[in-house]
Amino acid sequence: MIKLDGRGLVPAIVQDADTGQVLMLGYMNPTSIKRTLEEGQVWFYSRSREELWHKGDTSGSYLNFEEAHVDCDGDTLLLKVKPTGPVCHTGNQSCFFQPVEGDQEYEGEEEGSGILEELFSVIQERKVDKPEGSYTVRLLEGGVERIAQKVIEEAGEVALAGAMMNRENLPKEMADLLYHTLVLLSASDVSPEKVWKELRVRRG
Repeated sequence: MIKLDGRGLVPAIVQDADTGQVLMLGYMNPTSIKRTLEEGQVWFYSRSREELWHKGDTSGSYLNFEEAHVDCDGDTLLLKVKPTGPVCHTGNQSCFFQPVEGDQEYEGEEEGSGILEELFSVIQERKVDKPEGSYTVRLLEGGVERIAQKVIEEAGEVALAGAMMNRENLPKEMADLLYHTLVLLSASDVSPEKVWKELRVRRG
């Protein structure tokens, strides 16, 4: 059993089958795993481009697949491969060539749908702390019916932007809809996880 994360992905450690050197870390989904097993070269899923990625198509350095294993928890893969060239885009044989220092700098990830969970957490904080001047607090104090009305209004704006093929405004209107929907969930004491669970049921 392979366990997928909230985006339907599983991390895959890539190791040189001959030397044992760890070469890179990528992410795979069921389709990329299937292609890797069937075609004999490694496929990943690019989180930034949100599409399948045949490693080597751009660089010419392919990963010839030898074998795969899943760890004891079922949430990480180990791929043993024979690379045809340097694996890292920098030209290094391995992506792991930078030492970790005591004064290491850190950077948070700003991509993906995790922002929804982060935003809901902020909404929950506003619900308790009630900071003065907060739009979220005003919405919550207006009651569920008012919030539901805002959701209807924002859904209309999304539909209009889509119908008009307004690609500039559509993301903004969708962001408004998602925000107000999360506020509605909070006001109704419903966790987003219940929505994610329902979507998982429907993804087939």
